[in-house]
Amino acid sequence: MGWFGRSFKNYDFEMFSASHFIIIALLFIGAVNIFIFRDKLKSDKTRKWEIGTAISLILIEATYHFWMIINDSWDVSHAIPLELCSISLILNIVLLLTRKKLIYEILLFTALLGASQAIFTPFLNYDFPHFRFFHFFYTHLMSIWVPLYFTWAKGYRPTIWSVLKLFIFLNVLMPIIMIINKLVRGNYMFLSYKPDSASLLDVLGPYPWYILSLEGLLITLSLMVWLLFRKKTGRKTEVERNLPIA
Repeated sequence: MGWFGRSFKNYDFEMFSASHFIIIALLFIGAVNIFIFRDKLKSDKTRKWEIGTAISLILIEATYHFWMIINDSWDVSHAIPLELCSISLILNIVLLLTRKKLIYEILLFTALLGASQAIFTPFLNYDFPHFRFFHFFYTHLMSIWVPLYFTWAKGYRPTIWSVLKLFIFLNVLMPIIMIINKLVRGNYMFLSYKPDSASLLDVLGPYPWYILSLEGLLITLSLMVWLLFRKKTGRKTEVERNLPIA
């Protein structure tokens, strides 16, 4: 079955092709619609859509791992969900199911910065209509739309402390991933070595200094995201409005 097989001979992805431009257009159309219809999306009726979206993300990610297994491409060196975008996907699911502000604070930065880069410059071999094409772009689009939905429709906003929480999260996570990389001979989050292909890491210095440069760049960009999405009015979030007065 070609569309679910391992070979990408008939599905070779080309950056900035028609299918890629359609995905980029969908990204902006979805974001604009979330903003335009933000008042309607404040309704409690959207809760079932949040749960449904979380379930759809679980199912498509589980199918992706099934796809790797039946095509003999699943391996601990690369298939564990430890890349930043995979971690963002997990945070997405948790946020949709729990509505926890702490999850949102971390996800807003990891998703907007990581998933947006992945959509514009995807590391992908499979084009439309292969399963991997749908999996890659569906999960990355949702990783952007979900935090935007919680920002514009549900009133969640980052604070300067959110950037600090991201810094702590990353610095707790990185040593763990480095140990896992050693154990499985992997390169999750490019913490073992730079990718073979040309990338932003090429201008951030040699190993291991590019890791510090990358972290500094991420924090700098996160401060820019905070400035863009920080709370500018006295409006409370939906969660805060529902809290009982002590």
